[in-house]
Amino acid sequence: MKIRRTIILVVFLTLSCTNQNENQNQKHMDNQLTQEHAVIVHFNYGIEGLDSLFKLEEELEEVILEKKVGEYDGHEIAMDYSDGYLYMYGPNAETLFKAVKPTLEACKFMKGAKAIIRFGPPADGVKEIEVEIK
Repeated sequence: MKIRRTIILVVFLTLSCTNQNENQNQKHMDNQLTQEHAVIVHFNYGIEGLDSLFKLEEELEEVILEKKVGEYDGHEIAMDYSDGYLYMYGPNAETLFKAVKPTLEACKFMKGAKAIIRFGPPADGVKEIEVEIK
């Protein structure tokens, strides 16, 4: 009787943990699906060092979190600081871009940058528009 109860308890705990992991995985996948739209900004930098870029990133993160429009994912920058990319994701690319546009326009090195606004996952045929930052 004691062995049977132990086996039943072990099976119950195993199934319980499996269900929790499946629920967490589903939540993670749902979050990824809601973050499929993107705003990707290609910019000319030309500044020695990254302090100006880090300042802009902090401002973008703050705006995106405050307005709850997605997430700032990071940047890529050329080794010679000539140009780079910013990556932002959210459930609605238009809303995300409208939220960050004033911050981008206020930044000197963003003048003339090109923002790709992608309305879906990175796949062939997904609608994209390009907007110049003025």
